[in-house]
Amino acid sequence: MTVLIHGVALFLLANLVIALIAAARGPTPADRMLVALLFGTGGTAILALLALSGGGTALLDAALVLALLAAIGGIAFAQRAWGKESDDAH
Repeated sequence: MTVLIHGVALFLLANLVIALIAAARGPTPADRMLVALLFGTGGTAILALLALSGGGTALLDAALVLALLAAIGGIAFAQRAWGKESDDAH
């Protein structure tokens, strides 16, 4: 079971490496923000899987903090992006 969990975690890590390349090439800030959200969810999943395979509760705590930070970052980006559009309309 541990080998399967580590395999899935490695697969998710490979996805994050590909996302890093996409972030460097992303033409718009919105594309880069989507990659940042992917880092938040992928990193949370990786840390949770490693905690499940025997890493302890510290990894689970770090996963929860990363998920919270990713959500706050997404909200802040949306607020800033849509705030500019509504300011331009007035």
